[in-house]
Amino acid sequence: MDIQLIKQRLARPAVKFVAGGFRPSGTDEESWLGNVFVFRPDEGVPTNQAGQPLLPYAQFFLPAMPFSSPLLEGVRVLTVFISNPLPEPFEPMGNNWVVREYAADDVLVRKALPVDGSFLKPFPLKAQAVPEDFPLWDGGGVPADIEQAILTLERAGEIPSYYDLVTHTYEHKIGGYPSFCQSGVDPGEGFEFVFQISSDAKINLNVVHSGSLMFWKHIETGEWALYYDFY
Repeated sequence: MDIQLIKQRLARPAVKFVAGGFRPSGTDEESWLGNVFVFRPDEGVPTNQAGQPLLPYAQFFLPAMPFSSPLLEGVRVLTVFISNPLPEPFEPMGNNWVVREYAADDVLVRKALPVDGSFLKPFPLKAQAVPEDFPLWDGGGVPADIEQAILTLERAGEIPSYYDLVTHTYEHKIGGYPSFCQSGVDPGEGFEFVFQISSDAKINLNVVHSGSLMFWKHIETGEWALYYDFY
């Protein structure tokens, strides 16, 4: 297996997000971190079983994206709320974290619902297309046959290492591959990686110790899964 075929097999498109650096438009058709302001008329900020509000982490307006995951087909707006402290990795959605999906025909209204104690600094997002994102080597999604092909190329001296072949996007992103800090994990059969929110000093987010919040969705049931790790 040659280098070009390996890259072709592994590459996935993504869109990465940069927080701030421009004046927000003030419209509902904008993506944010640390801010959620669109809801259904009967919705508010979700709370946990103790009645404590979850923190608004993200609002993504998908039609404006240069790329979106196939698992978000038909989704116009996606919002994310997470507790402080963070949920346990792979804790079921509903109590300490919530992803809300809205279709094009959902009636949405703009609401200012600040959450006391939220440490996240709100910033609008600038989306940038990433034509090719590649998995991390250690459990990041490299299939066994491709892993062996890469090791063969390394032993033959044709490439110095896997990371001389590929690049990986560590920033906030939709699509591509998850940015594991430790060895990668498998959330289970049928789950595919959809997006991540990474540690970012600008928005005052440090996922334990420079980690990322990574989100998967089940291809059949639509169930969401949340995992994070850190250095």
